[in-house]
Amino acid sequence: MAISAKLVKELREKTGAGMMDCKNALQETDGDLDQAVDYLREKGISKAAKKADRIAAEGSAHVVSKGNEAVIIEVNAETDFVAKNDQFKNLLDQLATHILNQKPANVEEALSQKLHGEGDTIEEYITSNIAKIGEKLSLRRFEILTKGDNAAFGAYMHMGGKIGVLSLVEGTSDEAVAKDIAMHVAAINPTYLSRDNVSQEVVEQEREVLKQQAMNEGKPENIVEKMVEGRLGKYFEEICLLDQSFVKDPDQKVKNYLESKGASVKTFVRYEVGEGMEKREENFADEVMSQVKK
Repeated sequence: MAISAKLVKELREKTGAGMMDCKNALQETDGDLDQAVDYLREKGISKAAKKADRIAAEGSAHVVSKGNEAVIIEVNAETDFVAKNDQFKNLLDQLATHILNQKPANVEEALSQKLHGEGDTIEEYITSNIAKIGEKLSLRRFEILTKGDNAAFGAYMHMGGKIGVLSLVEGTSDEAVAKDIAMHVAAINPTYLSRDNVSQEVVEQEREVLKQQAMNEGKPENIVEKMVEGRLGKYFEEICLLDQSFVKDPDQKVKNYLESKGASVKTFVRYEVGEGMEKREENFADEVMSQVKK
């Protein structure tokens, strides 16, 4: 049967699929728009399955906050290009908003939930976006934070979401203070909030390493212990947020900056996209050509 351009346009707007795919779907379903949507969805799922073995270690972190709650998520893709795509940005926002509202316990539970409580599951929603965007996509992780009224969230995205930080500061509702902390965490990457958060096992292991270093330098035993404690202090300055020199004013420590604002840090979450994942070996020229050919 003859398929009108208007019907093809309507199906494209509903699905985001290509013009020829829409025309073929309508021909296969005798012009039934709803059946054509299902047909494309099935076709999209088939396409997505072929991408399952691809490496998706790029993507973006994203933060959404609402009232006294905020969430940070990481969604992975195959290339840097996708992270700049408006459709991908919408996907990030939809997923983060859903997680903040529905509060799944983990990624597996999130994937099985209905998007915003109705329609497709999160897994199906991601799969349909794989078909439209043309790359493997995956929700990797998320964390939800809750604050009191005299507190503030700080969100900072570095390099377009390559590094994302969500901080929670108490004692002030000034979001600028919380954002300063998030910015510092993005730049310096502390491992712990304070010395109290470093396990005794880690401290003792570092103390032993420092002791051996001092002894190997031929230092007298009576001053080795003092040297070790001094160097241990330097170690804490490297790994603990509150002991670090504040990135916006290196003349003061982060804890001093917070004290000047009557604030304290409750916690922070730092996501560096793809950290710990296998990355694809491909040069920039090849990556550009792979996009051109799609």
